[in-house]
Amino acid sequence: MKKTEQEWLEELGPERYHILRKKGTERPFTGALNNEYRPGVYKCGGCGTHLFDSNAKFDSGCGWPSFDRSVPESVAYERDTSHGMYRTEILCQNCGGHLGHVFPDGPTDTGQRYCVNSLSITFDEKSEENPV
Repeated sequence: MKKTEQEWLEELGPERYHILRKKGTERPFTGALNNEYRPGVYKCGGCGTHLFDSNAKFDSGCGWPSFDRSVPESVAYERDTSHGMYRTEILCQNCGGHLGHVFPDGPTDTGQRYCVNSLSITFDEKSEENPV
């Protein structure tokens, strides 16, 4: 997706722009989607790409929405050595928006914990009217 930084800022607003485009992090336990457990799908807050399903979400206790897997081919991975750490950054494959990081300490058979900023995603509830 080709947009100028000004276009991204105008479209996303300052808080979401800071997370998605400037690789920011929201404070733990402050995100609106941290305690969301209804059936549905999680999409990129920048472009609407379907990233995670609700059946992949779990409570990791870390303060950010956590998933044990992403939708295939929806997430890109980059090495992140910022802040003196070695981590794997996760980004939307479509728009390059920063989502958070993935860690190899998940409790399910995948062994993965996708730690995601609430502001980097949106949630669409699954219902009879909206089968998603």
